[in-house]
Amino acid sequence: MTKTTWAILALFGVTLAWGAAFVLMKDAINEQPVFDFLATRFTLATLVVIGVRPQALKAINKRLLLRGSILGVMLGLAYVTQTIGLDQTTAAITGFLTGLYVVFTPLLFWLMFRKKIERRVLLGTLIAFIALLFISFNGFSIEAAQVWLIACAVLFAAHIVGLSLWSTAKDIYPLTVIQLGSASAVCWLGALADGFQPPPNASVWVVVIFTAVFATAAAFLVQTWAQSIMDPSRVAIILTSEVIFAAAIAVAVGQETLALRVVIGGALMVVAMLIVEWPDKTSSSPLTQTHFT
Repeated sequence: MTKTTWAILALFGVTLAWGAAFVLMKDAINEQPVFDFLATRFTLATLVVIGVRPQALKAINKRLLLRGSILGVMLGLAYVTQTIGLDQTTAAITGFLTGLYVVFTPLLFWLMFRKKIERRVLLGTLIAFIALLFISFNGFSIEAAQVWLIACAVLFAAHIVGLSLWSTAKDIYPLTVIQLGSASAVCWLGALADGFQPPPNASVWVVVIFTAVFATAAAFLVQTWAQSIMDPSRVAIILTSEVIFAAAIAVAVGQETLALRVVIGGALMVVAMLIVEWPDKTSSSPLTQTHFT
């Protein structure tokens, strides 16, 4: 298999971890404040990444530090706004509005680079948006929680575009360390403002460890690597499968019943990904390997 094929499979593994984390976090943040939970999660994730390959710290230079810090701040703010939204509204609304990054990513990409977006990417984006609507939307009025989540979607989109701009194969590990460390710093600013509260019990610690190791450390190593060889709009569409996994896991554990709209949305999401990823006659790979230095 090609690098691109491995990247696609790895990204689906990331979305599986994110989908599981999404379901687990709903209860955990009821027991530990949002900033405190995220500060613990991102700090542990940073330590895990450094512990696995401490020599990566030697590769950090001023350019990487600046770029990684910008990406990490966007990432930290995205998770803060998402988790605040999750705390204030339903998981369904949170999933839908977070998934709007699939729409914002190609728009930001076009605004920044004025690069023509392929028609099939636009079509896939539209279908993925409709799929998210079927899967997660139950109707809502504009409230503070929804504003937080729209901001979250914009920040995730900006992070995806930024990774495609700055991620290179040789910088994957040190760039991930800086991103996670910067995201930790953002979360600690909020956690220390009113006094840090550690995870109160073993069940919350389990969620913290799972989200730190699998949904953060491993996930962002994979995403940083994948985006060194993949187009940001296509990455965004693949990552929206997080909503499918979140819905399936929520059904499996009894948090939600499987509705017809979820089945329709899941099918539409698969159609969107096939439209975007299906190889054509003009390329030997299903993905255009867009890369910026």
